[in-house]
Amino acid sequence: MGIMSKSEFLKDSRYIQSMAQSVSNNTGKKLIQIDVSSDTVCAWCFVGKRNLDKVVAASKDRYDFEIRWHPFFLNPSAPKEGINKRKFYEDKYGSRAQGIAAQMTEVFRGLGLEYNLSGLTGNSLDSHRLIYFAGQQGLDKQHNLVDELCLGYFTQGKYIGDRQFLVESARKVGVEGAAEFLEDPNNGLNEVKEELEKYSSRISGVPHYVINGKHELSGGQPPEVFLSAFQAN
Repeated sequence: MGIMSKSEFLKDSRYIQSMAQSVSNNTGKKLIQIDVSSDTVCAWCFVGKRNLDKVVAASKDRYDFEIRWHPFFLNPSAPKEGINKRKFYEDKYGSRAQGIAAQMTEVFRGLGLEYNLSGLTGNSLDSHRLIYFAGQQGLDKQHNLVDELCLGYFTQGKYIGDRQFLVESARKVGVEGAAEFLEDPNNGLNEVKEELEKYSSRISGVPHYVINGKHELSGGQPPEVFLSAFQAN
């Protein structure tokens, strides 16, 4: 599959939007479709998700939401076996590592969470395969799985490549058959590659949001920015 151009992507998104809009009209509420490109080892992606969740919860009387999660790899060559998370960031950011960790600690505290740099980091491919699989069972399950994975990785020292952690996270949000799906490394692999090309090949960082196929946001935005984007669409 070739890389989809921006014009093709937006055209495809508008078609999906128009098809779904008729369904939304049945509730009398405006449909907001959000395509999110993110990585499960991206702290700002989790921050953005929690802020998005706040505004979604506060806006459900006005809008219907369809949120889809798509893969992105901050470090495509990260080892599958995992490496010490704290050391990885120290090697990557050098003298800036301590300040970045302190900043994230404060940001997470503002969300009522404790930022935890213990444990391992590494390749996130299996988590993206699982997120794709969850989406086949329902967008709510996919959305909740992303939260469960990030909560474990960023606040509990869980490793994003650990099979037991992935399967347990899937079980918590009601995704069935996760262990069997992940057992075959080819399951979901082509779909992840296709989504990378379609949604993430033209961006350089995450989180990245496309709202109703036309309004784009990047970074861990605060709730009011999301609300303004909803009102503009």
